[in-house]
Amino acid sequence: MSKYAVFVDLENCGAKVATLNSILEKVKIRGDVLLGRVYGYTDRFSDLKEILLSNTFTVVPSIRYGIAQKNNADIQLVVDALEVAYTNPLIDSFCIVSGDSDYTPLVGRLKAMGKFVLGISRSEAASTIFINACNEFQFLESMGGRTRKNTQRGRKSPKQSAAPQTEEMLDLDEINKLLVSICEDQSASGEMYASELKNVLMRLRPDFNEKSYGCATFFQLLTRLSEKFGDVHVRNDNGNVKISLAGHTEEGAAGESITLGKDNWREAFVAQLEAYKEGGFDRINPSILKADILTNYPDFNERSIGFKRFSDVMKQLEKDGKVKIEMDEQKTMLVKLM
Repeated sequence: MSKYAVFVDLENCGAKVATLNSILEKVKIRGDVLLGRVYGYTDRFSDLKEILLSNTFTVVPSIRYGIAQKNNADIQLVVDALEVAYTNPLIDSFCIVSGDSDYTPLVGRLKAMGKFVLGISRSEAASTIFINACNEFQFLESMGGRTRKNTQRGRKSPKQSAAPQTEEMLDLDEINKLLVSICEDQSASGEMYASELKNVLMRLRPDFNEKSYGCATFFQLLTRLSEKFGDVHVRNDNGNVKISLAGHTEEGAAGESITLGKDNWREAFVAQLEAYKEGGFDRINPSILKADILTNYPDFNERSIGFKRFSDVMKQLEKDGKVKIEMDEQKTMLVKLM
C-alpha cells in the first residue's frame, strides 16, 4: 500500500471544503496519507480548519509582501517536499495539488528518487508541462463534478447530499457513492473483492461500521445497497464476495444506455455544467467536459448532434447563454460557467 505526502497550494485548488475532501478521498483510495501540508493559508480559509485538523495537516501561512509573495509559497513547497523525500523513507508517493509548471523540476527530482507523483489541479490552471511530468494527473473537475446517468432517477449529487434530510438515507447514499467511486478508481473491470473494498473504505471513513446501518456483516450492507440503489452487484465467487459496478455487467449495460441526439444533448450538457458549478468551479477546459460527457454517454459524437467540432458545440452553448468562451495565455480555450 502506498504511503503519501500531500502538498496543497490552496490558491490553485480553490480552497473549498468539498474540493479538499475530494482531493483527500482520491489520495486515500490509493493509500495512506502520512503527511500533509497546505500553503497560502489565511483567515479567509478558516472554514477549512476542521478538515485540516482532522487529517493532521500542517498549515504554512501566507505572508503578503511585494510581488514575490506567490513565489515564496512555491519555493517553500519545493523545499519541504524535497526534505521529506530525503529524510522520510516511509513515504514513497507524493501528491502535488497545483498545476504550475514551476513544480516540474520538483516532479523530476522526486521521480528520479523512485517516488510516485500524483498531480491534481483545476483544468484552467494546469500546465501541460506539469501534467506530462507527473506519473499520474487528475483534474479537480473530474474528481468532484461528474454526474452519473442514474441521477435521472431523482437521486442527489455528491455535492447536494449534505442537505438535511433523513439521517439514515443520507448515510446510505454517501456510502453507496463512495463504493462506486472506489470501484471506478481501483479496478479497470469495475470489480473488487469485498475485503479489499472495505479496507479502502476504512481509510476514507475510519469510523465506518456496518452495524451502524443495522447490518451484521459487510456482505449484508452491500446487498442492501445493491437492492436500494442498483449501482453495484454482489456475488459469491467460491466463498469470496465480489462486487461489480452495474455499468460493467451485461445486465447493467442494457436498458440504461441513453443516446444523445439533436433533441436532448443540451439537457445533458447543462446538467454536467451545473455539476461543475456545484463543485465550486468557475472555468473548465472543454476537454474535461467532453471526457465526462463520454463517460456518461459513450456513443456521443458531436457530428450526431449537427456539429463538425466540439468547439462548435461550445459556441452554441455560448449563444444559449450557458457558458462564455475565453482564451488563456497559451491560447487554449476555456469556458466560463454562467
